[in-house]
Amino acid sequence: MIDSLLDRTVVLGWSRVGFALRRRGWTDPPPDALRGTRALVTGASGGLGLATVEGLARLGATVHLTGRSAERGEEAAARVRAAVPGADLLVSTVDVGDLDDVRRFAAGLPHLDVLVHNAGVLPKERVETAQGHEQTLAVHVLGPYLLTVLTRPGRALFVSSGGMYAQRLPVDDLEFRSGRYGGTAAYARTKRMQVVLAGLLARELAPDTLVHALHPGWAASPGLTDALPGFDRLVRPILRTPEQGADTAVWLAAAPDVGTGRFWQDRAPRPIHYLPWTREDPKDRERFLAEVRRLTG
Repeated sequence: MIDSLLDRTVVLGWSRVGFALRRRGWTDPPPDALRGTRALVTGASGGLGLATVEGLARLGATVHLTGRSAERGEEAAARVRAAVPGADLLVSTVDVGDLDDVRRFAAGLPHLDVLVHNAGVLPKERVETAQGHEQTLAVHVLGPYLLTVLTRPGRALFVSSGGMYAQRLPVDDLEFRSGRYGGTAAYARTKRMQVVLAGLLARELAPDTLVHALHPGWAASPGLTDALPGFDRLVRPILRTPEQGADTAVWLAAAPDVGTGRFWQDRAPRPIHYLPWTREDPKDRERFLAEVRRLTG
């Protein structure tokens, strides 16, 4: 009952308060749970991505850190090695929003046991990528879809956002060409797309690849501070630490018997809709998948 109440009380459930209350009933994976596995985290140079890398490394995984800057990637790897002596890390560069770069990058990867799609953007105005796609769509949906189907990892995890609860699947306008563009709306729309996509990929890639989406709660990160400074100042006293925000992704990477195709927060499956007008029907989901396939070639 407490967990259900927290789930529907945003300020409590998504804050560090909700994390602390739920944390009391958890059993952590053993320290060597990921020994001998290979993981890759996109957007890993700071915030939730960096915390995810550290969490996976603590469980023994060999972890690829990826981002758009090799220098920032090496700095992030140095911080993880200082926190986790002996951590086995590799640093690579890839622009997840550039589909040609994703293909280049995927072609050189070994088999992955875990792929965490963490890279994110929240632009102030509409920007298009090298292939002419709206930026949040490319970074949050098209690039991750392409990287997942090209690499076929053991587990693929999409780091979504609670903002998706306010949005419906914009199946007729994925590129956000209609209406007044807003970065926050574009971000939330594509986070809804990630959750729908995770369910569709779970069906298509089973049983070889388990696919989940997850919501980290309100967690402190440089991206939040830069993109939404007013919101950041308002909720800073109750923000989760990056490690708390990354906890469910790390747990899903290692936990047995998690099934596939679910949406998680704080180590438990959560509803993907609370508002009736945000629900999509099966035909919308299939149209969405067909369009993602077309856009990624």
